[in-house]
Amino acid sequence: MALLGERPKSRTPRATAPLARPPRKLPGLALAVLGVAVAWGVHQLVPGVPMLTAAVVLGIVAAHLPGAAHAFVRGPGKAGLTFAGKRLMRVGIVLLGLKLSLDDVLGLGWASVAMVLCVVAVTFFGTWWLGRRMGLRGDQPLLIATGYSICGASAIGAVSEVSESDERDTATSVALVTLCGTLAIAVLPLLQHPLGLSDAEFGRWVGASVHDVGQVVATAQTAGAGALGDAVLVKLMRVALLAPLVAAVALSVRARRRVPATAAGTAGTKRPPLVPLFVVGFLAMVALRTTGWLPGGALDLAHTTQELLLAAALFGLGSAVDLPSLTRTGGRVAALGLISWGVIAGVSYAGVVLTY
Repeated sequence: MALLGERPKSRTPRATAPLARPPRKLPGLALAVLGVAVAWGVHQLVPGVPMLTAAVVLGIVAAHLPGAAHAFVRGPGKAGLTFAGKRLMRVGIVLLGLKLSLDDVLGLGWASVAMVLCVVAVTFFGTWWLGRRMGLRGDQPLLIATGYSICGASAIGAVSEVSESDERDTATSVALVTLCGTLAIAVLPLLQHPLGLSDAEFGRWVGASVHDVGQVVATAQTAGAGALGDAVLVKLMRVALLAPLVAAVALSVRARRRVPATAAGTAGTKRPPLVPLFVVGFLAMVALRTTGWLPGGALDLAHTTQELLLAAALFGLGSAVDLPSLTRTGGRVAALGLISWGVIAGVSYAGVVLTY
């Protein structure tokens, strides 16, 4: 009888311990799924608005709804939304590699490759330097420079992982790069003819200057299928530079943490990997796509999955934006964003005119 009486006591912790974590994330993940569904609906109703852009905006809106909704996002839903913004972002970035083939990049020609490298380098280092001179907080200069020069919110999420950036810095940078990328959808098509660009030149200009892949598609398709094809290829070449950039940031973080083991409190400090696992996965997907082994159906499924994962991740990042705190540095952040937008548009325009 004594043994029978003791069994429920031993079972209780075994049954509840494994279930302690998932329910804590489940409410936020459910909200992220709902946000993705609404973002997809917005994109279907207004095709000019990319689903990823809508997801970020909806995340910001959800975080600033009054009453119980605000309390849910900042309270019970926070763990799941943070999980989406970090973990799902990594998986989405890995699948992003399946969009890129080395054959496509080489097919653009070395002049275009050199142009893209120049655009990315000038935009990244110029934005990072100016952001530091303007006194922006934390990692905002680094993250904004990454988003503008590489591939928008996806690049910000990747770099923030290895730099262990503050969540508010990440969310602010995502909001800024999303806003400017959305403006590009409306502004750049109006400039094609005044700037004297052919459809092919316009496509390459869009691919070299617009941030997110979805925003590139929405902008370039206004000039036809040929412009869209060139825009996507040039854009994916910028995406390919995400891996070396993340590796460089990881090296920098490791160097900053390389301190004597005898220093107080530093002996057990965990250093980030030289090349993060999700970056290795990204490169592996690029290599797999280059082989040509994957059928079209598998690539379509991977593309859909990647879009949904990144949308959920960006909804989670958007929910971390705190507009009241953003207003305290909003003027400087907005100024940096507009200047960087002008820099990448100007440098890429000059590059396209000189190389095409």
